[in-house]
Amino acid sequence: MTNTVFKKTTVAVALVAAGIALGWGVSQWRIASSHPSGATPPSAEAAKADRKVLYWYDPMVPTQKFDKPGKSPYMDMALVPKYADEDAQQSTGLNVSAQAVQALGLRTATVEQRDIGSDVDVLGTVQLNDRDVSIVQARSAGFVERVYARAPGDVVAAGAPLADLLLPEWVAAQREFLAVRALKEESLTAASRHRLSLLGMPASLVAQVERTGEPQGRYTVTFPQAGMVAELMVRQGMTVSAGASLVRVNGLASVWIEAAVPEAQSGPLQLGQDAQVRLAAFPGETLKARVVSILPEANRDTRTVRVRLELPNPAQRLKAGMSGQIVLAGRTQPALLVPSEAVIRTGKRALVYVVDGPGKYHPVQVQLGAEIDDRLVIQSGLTAGQQVVASAQFLIDSEASLRGIMPAQPPGSSAQPIAEQGSSASAAPASKSFTVRGVVDEVTPTELTLTHEAVPELKWPGMTMPFKLANPELAKALKPEQQVKFTFQQQGKDFVITAVERIKP
Repeated sequence: MTNTVFKKTTVAVALVAAGIALGWGVSQWRIASSHPSGATPPSAEAAKADRKVLYWYDPMVPTQKFDKPGKSPYMDMALVPKYADEDAQQSTGLNVSAQAVQALGLRTATVEQRDIGSDVDVLGTVQLNDRDVSIVQARSAGFVERVYARAPGDVVAAGAPLADLLLPEWVAAQREFLAVRALKEESLTAASRHRLSLLGMPASLVAQVERTGEPQGRYTVTFPQAGMVAELMVRQGMTVSAGASLVRVNGLASVWIEAAVPEAQSGPLQLGQDAQVRLAAFPGETLKARVVSILPEANRDTRTVRVRLELPNPAQRLKAGMSGQIVLAGRTQPALLVPSEAVIRTGKRALVYVVDGPGKYHPVQVQLGAEIDDRLVIQSGLTAGQQVVASAQFLIDSEASLRGIMPAQPPGSSAQPIAEQGSSASAAPASKSFTVRGVVDEVTPTELTLTHEAVPELKWPGMTMPFKLANPELAKALKPEQQVKFTFQQQGKDFVITAVERIKP
């Protein structure tokens, strides 16, 4: 228990130290940017005399303004002045001194244009080609006299015997044909011969009957193609009817490989697309295949799309059930790439800081594509050859947020200010009021500093902070350490107290 408490305390101290370090870094960067020569900044009194101060702020909460210098209510650090002449810079960019660039360790990277391919790497399983299937049926009712030694899974050649059938109906039809033939009436003989063909007798059997003059009631059924016996439905001694299935044969000249492609990667797939197959049974060997079918229904459970590839199997080395790796080669296309670390992602949009010149930067909103290794594809917002900030851009973004600098927008997007990014307080509607309890820390004619309880609607913890007063009369008769119940609203970027009620101890 003691170790757990100690670990939690250590983590909390580390987080506080990190926040103080970041705030100090921002303040030092602003000081360096405001004083390129590296000289020590003037005191608050000197600043008032030489440069007009608009307000003071905490770099960690840049949207909260204070009308006088002092210690930040959020962090244990001094407030930083905001000078009027700093707004003379262009509203679309920032100027950073060479000393600040060196102190921040700021690095840049070039926007590269490169050909990329949308390859898809998935697992696949070998299957029999269901388009290469033959089914042998009895053409007339009869009896099975003999079945040649066959079993499901056997590989057979085209023309190999399957079974001997005795077909009484064929015997009767052949005798009728021989009788008509004896009349030597050519038209009747042709009609009788055609009837034998309609009964399903092959031309070779009809020719044998004509040649020998003897009816042939025994017929040997053969395999119409080479392949594997997938299903055997005939046995010796059976009685078969016309149309009864005897055997099903799967061809082995080619096989399928079926793969489940993630739905998010299935968009670029096309029929006829080339693929490379590496099977576990043949390490180091790469086989070529092509996409022959993209099934029209996605799996609702796995969110995948079934894709079938076909590849030749001349030596019959590929067996159904084998597994391997499939690489579906997509079409290459040019794309713009930047390092992933150069992009600031807020959840609603992505920003990149573009270098305009030595010490000059401006934000650009970009649309992101796929991530390739440690780089991101930029779909719009940048051009090849531009320089972007690849490190310390979060400090630059904090300053841009403070100044309300708008990023350049990609085509088709709507502009949104980035001034709210650095705010730890959730923006509340101007008409929304919040009532909480607190203790007075400091009273001035225009401001009241309070230690207040948490405000869940704004996701505020309990903290000490200054509030503007809607009316100076609200601060009358208030003294430090008094307990009060107060109501405030957000008006612009300020939080303004509209009512105060003293609580009797």
